[in-house]
Amino acid sequence: MVRGMVPRQPAKTGRHEGGARISRSLKTSQKTAGLRPARPGQRPGPTQAKGSKQAGVKSTPARAGKGYDPLAPGRVAEILKRLDQLYPDVTCALTHKSAWELLVATILSAQSTDVNVNRVTPELFRKYPTVADFAALTPEQLEPDVRSTGFFRNKSKSVVGAAKRVVSEFGGQVPDDMDRLLTLPGVARKTANVVLGTWFGKADGVVVDTHVTRIARRLELTKNTDAPKIEQDLMQVIPREKWILFAHQIIWHGRKLCIARRPKCVDCALENVCHAGDKTWTTVEMHKNAKL
Repeated sequence: MVRGMVPRQPAKTGRHEGGARISRSLKTSQKTAGLRPARPGQRPGPTQAKGSKQAGVKSTPARAGKGYDPLAPGRVAEILKRLDQLYPDVTCALTHKSAWELLVATILSAQSTDVNVNRVTPELFRKYPTVADFAALTPEQLEPDVRSTGFFRNKSKSVVGAAKRVVSEFGGQVPDDMDRLLTLPGVARKTANVVLGTWFGKADGVVVDTHVTRIARRLELTKNTDAPKIEQDLMQVIPREKWILFAHQIIWHGRKLCIARRPKCVDCALENVCHAGDKTWTTVEMHKNAKL
């Protein structure tokens, strides 16, 4: 190390919502993380990623050791442990009071933000308080109420179509199993997993949205870009009892720290188990294919 130069360390601010202050216990050994340990008395220095405004520290990042396996049980367990410490109690950010409200909010959230959807749904559910009220509408009548969520014509058709089917086929109750949920207009596996996991507490799969897609690839938990294939990959490496919480944790992590355009790697508790090729700051070797 160059004399007088001290490697910058990840901030311990804990400012992100739902996050706890990062404890020293998060700095587990590189051996646990599947990395080559540094020599006694030596620690790998960080480097600034290309294009950063800050001057880079010229220390060499720790390299992944021979036989590095991103899906090694120990590495996956370490990732889950750190997510639990950062986001122990997070859940779906969509405001809802019933399975039906959650279903509608999830349909409306496609190509939109949860914040935007949460601005729309309180008045929407006040105006149409029951699934039968939605079923009595035409898509054209609903369009003005959901216009601000984007793709409002398709979403109106899906919501009204789903309401009519819930009333006619399921007695006005949102079904609590995957097969029947997938028969509803506008409902694919992501929406079904949100409803099953968040409202019914059933782990039939893993929610895969844009955050989960991006971060699962950055963490090398999958090499796929197609949501159904990513879900299958995650179901193979994440314990079933973690499927629901894991998806919520990754979504919150994507909003708070692992931001798409400029991830806050210096503040991230997963930094030294992440080899993403688009990191903005790193103490470990970066893998160019570990990104979208």
